[in-house]
Amino acid sequence: MLNSPVKRIIFMLLIVMVVCVVVIAWFTMMPRRSYTGDLKPMSQDEAKIRDDLKGYVTHLAETIGRRNVDYAYDGLKSAAGFIETTLRSQGYDVHSYEFVVDGNPVRNLEVQIQGAKTADKNLIVGAHYDAFGETPGADDNASGVAALLELAGSLKNSKPDRTIRLVFFVNEEPPDFQTDKMGSLVYARQLHDQKVNVTGMISLETIGYYSDVEGSQQYPAGMGILYPYTGNFIGFVGNIGSRSLVRRAIKAFRESADFPSEGVAAPSGLTGIGWSDQWAFWQQGYKAIMVTDTAPFRNHNYHQPSDTPEKLDYDRTARVVAGLQKTVLKLAEND
Repeated sequence: MLNSPVKRIIFMLLIVMVVCVVVIAWFTMMPRRSYTGDLKPMSQDEAKIRDDLKGYVTHLAETIGRRNVDYAYDGLKSAAGFIETTLRSQGYDVHSYEFVVDGNPVRNLEVQIQGAKTADKNLIVGAHYDAFGETPGADDNASGVAALLELAGSLKNSKPDRTIRLVFFVNEEPPDFQTDKMGSLVYARQLHDQKVNVTGMISLETIGYYSDVEGSQQYPAGMGILYPYTGNFIGFVGNIGSRSLVRRAIKAFRESADFPSEGVAAPSGLTGIGWSDQWAFWQQGYKAIMVTDTAPFRNHNYHQPSDTPEKLDYDRTARVVAGLQKTVLKLAEND
């Protein structure tokens, strides 16, 4: 027979285990199931998206190459000019929001698709166009910029219920990350000061690298038991306050795309959860998520000179972008 103190200890341990299971389930359980099995043949639309994405990434990461305010200011200006020219060719009026960093003018670029029913409600989709240090930044983050340019083209003549704002951010990378010089933080503060009604924000961050090799996917400590170790999926990531947006987004994606996906809503202090522009929107109290291939947890070229265009998988990225087109429109619907 166990004595009473031992029984109490066992009981308390069981309670702790149950609580841990419930908390983990709350973080990680997502609606619908991730797609499994072989990918279906590409459609003509997906093939066009693939070709467009490859062209955009090659221009940003190869023709322009390095682009940031600290090491390659001319490249940063060239990238902004390329984005603006592309958006204007798609028929947009481009809003340029300029501010000064260390004496150098830099700018965020925005286009809007006006909501047909509730134009005062806004869904933000963004990607940063600068690259880290002296790297070409193909995956990080020419892939996200290419996806956003492709979304701009495909959504131009759509009639969403709510207004969709597509925003190209400057200065996401260190040493400006999570400082007052970060473009997305400058932009999010502007929205907050103007009392803009933001229903959600999606950050497209490194979405072009995939692998079918077992063990190609890594995770922050403690997370590996919950997710696959093959890096062939796209991730939907948010903080606790954005859990509802993570769930809505991944549900919409899984309904729209036959492509593997994983999701998590976890404390913002967990390694990797806040590693992009969604962090800036959390600071202003907005729900915001990141769509990502998980960057350094999968891609060994992350923040390296080897992050070049030929390393990316444009077929799979095209499938992701095709799914995101429908996902964005669903998130812009009125409840």
